[in-house]
Amino acid sequence: MTAHDRRLTPARPDLAAEALRGQIEAPRYSPGLPRRVVAPSAPLRRRPAPDAPLDTEALMGEAVTVFDEGAGYSWVQLAADGYVGYLPSSVLGEAGPAPTHRVRALRTFIYPGPNLKLPPTGFLSLGAGVTAAGELENGYLPLATGGYVAARHLRPDEAPEPDFVAVAERLLGAPYLWGGKTSLGLDCSGLVQLALAQAGIAAPRDSDQQEHSLGDQISAQDLAGLRRGDLIFWRGHVGLMLDGTRLLHANGHHMAVAVETLSEAELRIRQNSYGPITTLRRLPALGA
Repeated sequence: MTAHDRRLTPARPDLAAEALRGQIEAPRYSPGLPRRVVAPSAPLRRRPAPDAPLDTEALMGEAVTVFDEGAGYSWVQLAADGYVGYLPSSVLGEAGPAPTHRVRALRTFIYPGPNLKLPPTGFLSLGAGVTAAGELENGYLPLATGGYVAARHLRPDEAPEPDFVAVAERLLGAPYLWGGKTSLGLDCSGLVQLALAQAGIAAPRDSDQQEHSLGDQISAQDLAGLRRGDLIFWRGHVGLMLDGTRLLHANGHHMAVAVETLSEAELRIRQNSYGPITTLRRLPALGA
């Protein structure tokens, strides 16, 4: 990664973050304002337009720094992975308290009261962060942003899940969406980042970033000795091993999160312009 990677560097021809003064020349600098995502999810786009490429998505509860705002969009940097882009200003609220809980279910509904028979007002996806506004009521947690969520669909923020592969398995069948990071649609690196985040492991957003920073590189000799949780990288693609032979990945061939043998996936991916496997990496946190 370079210091001026546009994905991670809050600098435009007309504006840069105050922290970059002396490193990057700009007509003006902004110290930034802390904000938090208050919508269930939000598209982070490359330009301030609804038809601009989707680079990633931010989930409820994510902290961001806003450097500029105009025409309904805010130019921001996400706190969790440093990604820079444009969010609709309508999805942002005051920084407020950090999330106390994370959604551990694939999806969960927000209800106007602690009663499953009430018409839901919205839904949250796996990994969304919420802040409790009081004690449990009838098995539901009241939220600081309004509404109630079934407590069994949440986990305390300080209690990560023990197996990120098991988290990824919950997303089997979820549609493929370039730049997506929710259970309604996600891409290969979004799947890996989301699953790792649920296990308390910070990861960058894109596959090339993950390839250079996650875990330890392991030998690719005959693809032997692979185990659950190992990450397999191609140029522009990543998947994770369910066991020594099966690969779980979000991919455009199936247009979904799917499981197939690594040998089958490797042959197809190699023949479809991505080339051969480039790197195998292992996360020490999973152990032997």
